[in-house]
Amino acid sequence: MTLFQIVVLAVAGFAAGTVNAVAGGGTFITFAALVACGLPTLDANATSAVALTPSNLTSVAAYRSEVRSYFREMIPFAIIGLIGGGAGALLLIWIGDGGFRPLVPWLLLLATLLFAFSNQIRTFVEPWSRGQHAGARIAAYGLMMVVAVYGGFFGAGTGIMMLAALAILESGNFHKANATKLVVAFLIQIMSAALLIAGGLVHWPQALVTIAASAVGGYYGVTLARRVPEKIIRAAVVAVGAVLTVVFFLRT
Repeated sequence: MTLFQIVVLAVAGFAAGTVNAVAGGGTFITFAALVACGLPTLDANATSAVALTPSNLTSVAAYRSEVRSYFREMIPFAIIGLIGGGAGALLLIWIGDGGFRPLVPWLLLLATLLFAFSNQIRTFVEPWSRGQHAGARIAAYGLMMVVAVYGGFFGAGTGIMMLAALAILESGNFHKANATKLVVAFLIQIMSAALLIAGGLVHWPQALVTIAASAVGGYYGVTLARRVPEKIIRAAVVAVGAVLTVVFFLRT
């Protein structure tokens, strides 16, 4: 790794940690930076996933009181997260870089659209949350499994899809839904990270630089969240995602 690459990854990690603390979408930044530093797309995706995992743990710690209060109700979603995250990571390892590379622009497009239309997605699922019937619970569990597999495979936009699944059952209780989302997201990432590390896809020098920088960015992101409206940060994430989508479509 050159000094320039270290600086690029440090800046990207700091920005990703900051963005994740405010609105999510840090994967866009770290993935692009790792690819720019010469990593194959598959390895960049795996390294990015591992690098951003510790920041999720600090978010869970911030919600520890809600986690304790709703722990029993989180268990089914936690199990789904572990199974789905592992399945997504195994799928990623199985298809290899040759299979993953053509999917990258489409995955970036999907994640960008999820961020751009996150409010509309929440509005769409809101009517489902008015009834706590068995169909709603099955739908929530089914959607959560899809989200977990996607999270283990790529990850960008997972939080938005997860909140949509949880909104089916947890309408009007944002903190409960958000605490559940953070716990499940962490479990998806920790399971995925373990398998990706075992698969030898993680580049540790790059990962360690990004981990350190994202931790600092996550800390200062809380301050930023108090000063900058979320919609501005989200708009910036969508803009970055749109540019990356175009770039990767042109490259394939």
